Amino acid sequence: MRIPDFKLERYFARYEFSAPYLLCSSDIEGWRMKDLLALADAESLSRWEGLTLGYTESTGLPALRAEIAALYPGLAPEDVLTFAGAQEAVFVLMNVLLGAGAHAVVTWPGYQSLYEVARATGAEVTLLPLREEDGWALDLAALRRALRPDTRVVVVNFPHNPTGALPDRATFDALCALCDERGIHLLSDEVYRLLEYDARDTLPSAVERTPRGISLGVMSKALGLAGLRVGWLACRDVDVLRRCMAFKDYTTICNSAPSEVLSVIALRAKEQVLARSRSILASNLALLDSFFARHADTFRWVRPRAGSVAFPRLLRDTPVARFTEELVQREGVLLLPGNVYDFPGNHFRLGLGRLNLPDALARLERYVNATR
Repeated sequence: MRIPDFKLERYFARYEFSAPYLLCSSDIEGWRMKDLLALADAESLSRWEGLTLGYTESTGLPALRAEIAALYPGLAPEDVLTFAGAQEAVFVLMNVLLGAGAHAVVTWPGYQSLYEVARATGAEVTLLPLREEDGWALDLAALRRALRPDTRVVVVNFPHNPTGALPDRATFDALCALCDERGIHLLSDEVYRLLEYDARDTLPSAVERTPRGISLGVMSKALGLAGLRVGWLACRDVDVLRRCMAFKDYTTICNSAPSEVLSVIALRAKEQVLARSRSILASNLALLDSFFARHADTFRWVRPRAGSVAFPRLLRDTPVARFTEELVQREGVLLLPGNVYDFPGNHFRLGLGRLNLPDALARLERYVNATR
């Protein structure tokens, strides 16, 4: 396999553990272990205290698969397969669904593995642009034009990283119907799902909506537990899951035992966990609304509708990569320039989910004012 460097991860490798203010992180502020354990019910706490550090079931702890399945009405634990993070799930699924002679359509800008792993299997990939002038909306007409007889999978990510876009229900239903009509699998990256700012905007998961829908989930984003490295696929296609199980034998084989039990604790207390995430986002969004109103001459942003990231645009003539480099050097504040997505324009990713956002934003504002 030949695959390009993951530009986002290479960029983070330079700064993630040295810059004091990660104003571009896509996850919610991580939970402290003691606070998460305080949420455990009696059965989960007993499971944690009696845990032995041996191998785990390759498909995932049965109690964990049951809790994940409960996120999707109508699904059974057997419809869920766990992985060491969402990244592994993407890698395995793309290798199962695609290969030479196959075609995929993937929304863009987006998480690089969603299209580069597909390409590395030998498949052809068509990137489907989301456009700022359209409010980052999904263009169904453009998607229909991109489909080919050899299209095997359409990949979407809503709530979207990096723009925070979210289609309305009618658009999502039409997307599912189009994939059904063509017999195409729909991989729906739903790692930011349940972070909608208005609960009425929450879409059904793809696996609920269509038999060919495959929903990708993870503990990292909405739940604020990136360090557990637990992700999953929810899928009603028995053959696809069987082939993924077999492929996983060549990757991680099984998950970390402590991570599985901690994930069970979090999912059983998901309303409390999600309430914390939503509270952080609501507070930070209010600050960002004021910030962008004050600096409308420097930035333009399409306000996100859901999730923990946004994709504003720098209006200065300064290349955004230079702007972000000088910012982190002078103020210790890290933004993610849009060139890591190979996306044109002066956009950058902004993270909304960290507790120190008020301090980071104050430093960004100081830099903006000093460089006018």
